[in-house]
Amino acid sequence: MTDDAGPATQGASPPWPLGDLGRFRLEFPKGRLAAPPAGLKADPPGFEGVRLTGQADDGAPRSTASAAPPSILALSGGGASGAYGAGVLVGLTAAGARPDFRVVTGVSTGALIAPFAFLGSAWDERLTEAYTGPSAAEAIGVRALRAGVSGGLVAADALEALVARFVDTALIDAVGAQHRRGRRLLVATTNLDTLSTPVWDLGAIAAKGGDAARRLFIDVLAASASLPGLFAPRMIRVEADGVAYEEMHVDGGTASPLLLAPARLILENAIATDGTRGEVYAIINTTLEPIWREMPTSIIAILSRSFDLMLASSYQGALRSAAELCERHHLTLKVTSLPIDLGRAHWMRFDQRSMTRTFKRGVEMAETGAVWARHPPPG
Repeated sequence: MTDDAGPATQGASPPWPLGDLGRFRLEFPKGRLAAPPAGLKADPPGFEGVRLTGQADDGAPRSTASAAPPSILALSGGGASGAYGAGVLVGLTAAGARPDFRVVTGVSTGALIAPFAFLGSAWDERLTEAYTGPSAAEAIGVRALRAGVSGGLVAADALEALVARFVDTALIDAVGAQHRRGRRLLVATTNLDTLSTPVWDLGAIAAKGGDAARRLFIDVLAASASLPGLFAPRMIRVEADGVAYEEMHVDGGTASPLLLAPARLILENAIATDGTRGEVYAIINTTLEPIWREMPTSIIAILSRSFDLMLASSYQGALRSAAELCERHHLTLKVTSLPIDLGRAHWMRFDQRSMTRTFKRGVEMAETGAVWARHPPPG
């Protein structure tokens, strides 16, 4: 007896042993509206201009809240290991060493951290709860994996509900107020229709206020963190010339592991009016060092290990690009990344115990002053 996979012998192991994944019936969302035709400029209704093109800022004033050199924060992806970046920020607060960031950017789990990083230490309690409380494990942990879901292994609304739990009207109003002061909160998603990486100005969205702003804010954060396969893609409604369309968005880290774009906006905000050059801080929520592991001859293990390698390579490439940008413009780049021993805890392990351990390490490193490294190292 044969099938498309080739000859099979009675009692033999299947030629493609996907193990537990066999119980999942994966389907993609159905009945979506058409995507905007190529080249057509479309925007979410009522939110024109909230996606940046990379050409220029919108002319809003720079922040003048601090006399210190301007600082930029870029938060990478890393799944459950985002607990490390959250811990670093809380630890910096405890050490009295947290910069007043003029621009905060994030992708994937970094996008979920970004609003709290942007708003500062007054929001540390909510950030801590997001990464050490039971919410993530209950909503998107191993026990949340289900059969027959639409577009991913986790129920389609689980990630949205998790984000909405922490993004309330008070947060939207606070982000909008900071945007009006000239600060910027930027998040990237990946548009699968166009294979592009739109950069969303979450501050501009929040400044609109109201339920529609909160809804779009949540949609963008959920889209940026929607790892393909694990979470369903986010369908974001847009309009052009009065016609409604839908765009399919997934994890911003798919195409942009670390966001320092639009480059012109970043540079304008990293250099003070007196010419003082600022600092760029990058929190990499994954390990940048190779982890030795003797590999079993399992298809799943090989696929997982290969994906980890692709992920690490993309982060290293993104960090090199950031270093080159900073070197060209005489900016200081300070980097922290997940310690190698924590890198053995898989980035998909959304259990409370593991995430709390990772969070505490970030806090400890920041409190002791051992968190930042110059990149590339001096000398």
